Amino acid sequence: MNIHAYYPIDVVNGPGTRCTLFVSGCEHRCRGCYNPRTWRLDSGQPFTLALEEQLIADLNDTKVPRRGLSISGGDPMHPDNVPHVRRLLHRVRRCCPGKDIWLWTGYQWETLSEAQQTVIALVDVLIDGPFIREEYDPQLRWRGSKNQRILKTAELGQRKDLFTTIPAAS
Repeated sequence: MNIHAYYPIDVVNGPGTRCTLFVSGCEHRCRGCYNPRTWRLDSGQPFTLALEEQLIADLNDTKVPRRGLSISGGDPMHPDNVPHVRRLLHRVRRCCPGKDIWLWTGYQWETLSEAQQTVIALVDVLIDGPFIREEYDPQLRWRGSKNQRILKTAELGQRKDLFTTIPAAS
């Protein structure tokens, strides 16, 4: 898996202070995407074990406490990224208890493959749906267009027809 950026301290991509990872690879290629340089799977740089170790250390840092990990892209749910993201999130769950995980994808939750669903099972909050320029709203928090949803994944597992969004002020 390749990445485009890692921010060890981020206060924009989710609530509280977080670590944020932007992966490479996106099939959606949304018109108006703010991050088109991440579309190619081979763009950016390899996600190395050293960077993974740094991410885990940053999440556990007590000097600058982080609430959790945000993972975006590109698209972490690109089929080629799924096994790598799943392995990373398993490690975060094991080594960083109490940290929440937020994940952004251009896929809609209802269309995720079985393999993609195994990643979502490790996530606390899913922001789903492609960016649609015509539905862009700069007032939206943590998403770019009105069609994108902020979903609590624990509630998704209980009922497939339940899409509870997090209030904008969260």
